Amino acid sequence: MSEKQPSFLDAAIPLVVLIVLLSASVYLFADNSSYGPNQIALFMATAVAVVIGLKNGYRWSVMEKAMVKGISLSLGAVLILLSVGALIGTWMLSGTVPTLIYYGLQILSPSWFYAASCLLCGIVAMSIGSSWTTAATIGVALIGVAGGLGLSPAITAGAIVSGAYFGDKLSPLSETTNLAPAVAGADLFDHIRHMLWTTIPSFVLALLLFTIIGFNSDVSSDLMRIDQISNVLQENFSISFVSLVPLFVLLAMAIKKVPAFPTVFIGALLGGLWAVFFQSELLSRLVEQDIPAALGITKLLWHTLHAGFSIDTGNASLNDLLSGGGMSSMLNTVWLVFSAMMFGATIEKIGLLRKFVASILFFARSTGSLITSTIATCFVTNVLTADQYMSIVMPGRMFKEEYERRGLAPVNLSRTLEDGGTITSPLIPWNTCGAYMHSVLQVSPLDYAFYAFFNLINPLLAIIYAYCGIKILRLTPPDSVRPQTAKV
Repeated sequence: MSEKQPSFLDAAIPLVVLIVLLSASVYLFADNSSYGPNQIALFMATAVAVVIGLKNGYRWSVMEKAMVKGISLSLGAVLILLSVGALIGTWMLSGTVPTLIYYGLQILSPSWFYAASCLLCGIVAMSIGSSWTTAATIGVALIGVAGGLGLSPAITAGAIVSGAYFGDKLSPLSETTNLAPAVAGADLFDHIRHMLWTTIPSFVLALLLFTIIGFNSDVSSDLMRIDQISNVLQENFSISFVSLVPLFVLLAMAIKKVPAFPTVFIGALLGGLWAVFFQSELLSRLVEQDIPAALGITKLLWHTLHAGFSIDTGNASLNDLLSGGGMSSMLNTVWLVFSAMMFGATIEKIGLLRKFVASILFFARSTGSLITSTIATCFVTNVLTADQYMSIVMPGRMFKEEYERRGLAPVNLSRTLEDGGTITSPLIPWNTCGAYMHSVLQVSPLDYAFYAFFNLINPLLAIIYAYCGIKILRLTPPDSVRPQTAKV
C-alpha cells in the first residue's frame, strides 16, 4: 500500500486531541500536570497520529524510526539539562547562589526588582548568547532574591524569561540568531539590525510594565525579613566575592563560544571544587562523621551532583530557598521532552504539519496575513514539535519560496521566524524551552506566561508592523497573482 498525502481533517485530529488532553491534564492536575499527566497526553496524541499514519499507508517501522530520530535530536538538550541540575546543586554547596542572593537582597529595591531583573538577564544573555545559561545562573539567584523580598515568583520568572530571550534574540553568539537568517537566506547582521525594529520597542514596553507592577505591588518584605535571611546566609555559608568566581568562569567560557554542555558541566565541577576550598565549615557539618574526611567530602560532592543540595537552617521556607539541583531533579523534564519530541517527529513524518500549514497559507493573500500566518505557524510548530529549532527550520523551509515570490527581502522572513518561533518557545510547558525554564526556575510556564511581557508583545508588534507596512523590506514589486500553497 502506497503512502497517501493526509487530508486537512487528518492533520487537525491529532492537534485537537492534544489540545483537549492537555487542557484536561491542567484542569485535573493543576501544577502537577507536567509531572506525568502531560506526558500521557502526548503519548495518547502520538497514538492517534500513528493510527492516521497507518490509515494513509505508513508502516509502523517507518514511524518508529522517525520517533527514535526525533528523540535523538533532543539528546543534546538533555545533556545540558542534566548538567544544569548538577550545576545548581554544586553552586548551592559552594556558596555561589547564596552569595548572589545575599548581595541581591542588599542591592535590589523591591519597587525596581522586576524591571531590574529583566534588564540584568537581558544584558547577560546578550553577552553570552544563551537564554538557558542565563536562567540557570542569574535566574536561579533572582528567584531566590524574590523569595527573600516577598515578591511574586511568577512575575519574577516572567521578567527573567523576558530578559533572557531579549538578549538571546539579539546576540550574534546565539544559535537561533544564526539559524534564522541561515534558513531564510539573509545576512546575520542585516537580520539583527532588522530585528531591532520589533525587539527594542517590545523590550521597552516590557520594562515599563515591570516598573509599573513593581511600584504598585503590595510588597510584604521588610527590613526584618531581609535581615533574617541575610543572617541565615552568613551563618551557613562563607559569603564573599570569591564565591562568584565559578559564575565569572562560566560566563567567560560562554562568551568564548565553548559549547553549552561542557561549559555547564565544567561550571558544576568547579562549583564542587570551590565548595572544598571556601566552604570548609559547611562541609564539616554536612559530611558523615563515621568515615574519613576525604571520603566523606567525596561522597557529599558525588551526592550533590546527582541528588542536589539540601540544608537545615531551622526555617522551612529558607530550607526550600537554599536547597535544590542535582541531575535527578531533571529526569521528569527529560521524560517530558522525550514524549513531546516523539509526538512532533510522528506528525512531521506522516506529513500532518505540512498539510496544516499549506492549508493556512492558501488564505494568506496580503503581506500582513502572510507574516501573521508565519508567526502562527512558528507557534503551532512549537506546540506540536516541542522544539525551538524546529519552529524556525520547518516554517522557514515552508515559507521561503512564497516570500521570494512576493518580492520580500529575506530579512523579513528571518525576523518573523524569530518573532514567532524563538520568542514563544518558553511559553509552552512541554516545549524543550518551557520544560527547561520550569525545571530551573521552579515556576510553571502556565504561571509565568502571563508575565513574560516581552515574549507576548513582540509577536503582536510584528503583526501590527506587517499590516501597517512598517519596516517591510522589498526586493521587487509583489506579484499580483494569488499566493500559492506552500511547498516543502
